[in-house]
Amino acid sequence: MSNLKIKVFPDPYLRLKAERVKEVGAAEQKELDDMASAMYLNCGVGLAATQVGILKQLIVIDIGEGLLKLVNPVLTKDSGTEMGEEGCLSVPGECVGIIRSKKVAVDFLDESGLHSRIKADGLLARALQHEIDHLQGKLIIDYLNPVRKLLVRARSNRKKKKAAYGAV
Repeated sequence: MSNLKIKVFPDPYLRLKAERVKEVGAAEQKELDDMASAMYLNCGVGLAATQVGILKQLIVIDIGEGLLKLVNPVLTKDSGTEMGEEGCLSVPGECVGIIRSKKVAVDFLDESGLHSRIKADGLLARALQHEIDHLQGKLIIDYLNPVRKLLVRARSNRKKKKAAYGAV
C-alpha cells in the first residue's frame, strides 16, 4: 500500500518540471509501484510523479486495459485533434474540455530501463498527454480562459480555508 499523498491545486509543487531519470533502479521501481497504488486508491486512470511530490519523469496509467509504467516519456508523434472532457486528481471537482491530439506515439523507458514505444488513440492517448503535461508543470486549468481559471482558483482557496478550519 502507498503512503503517497496526492498534491492538490494550488500546491506550487504541481508547477515544477520533473527531472529525467538517468537510470531506472530499485528506487524508481518502488516509486512506480507506490504511484500505481495511490492512483488506484484515488480511483484515477493516471498519475504523474510530480502529483505525489516526486520530481522525476515517472507516470503510471491504467485505463482498464492493464497498468502502464513509463519513465522519461516523450511525445514523439501526434496526429488529428479531438475535444474531450478531463478531470484530474490534483484538481478535484473540476472538469475541463481540452483539445488534444487524437493519436500519439510516446517513447519511454519501461520499469526495467528498456527503451520502448507505445502508439495510442482514444482515452489512452488523452491520458498519456495529460500525464506528460504534469511532468512539465502544466495542469488542466491551464487550458481554461482567464475568467474560468480565476473561478477555479477561488473555489480551491475556499476549500483550503474550510479544511484548515475543520469545516469540510
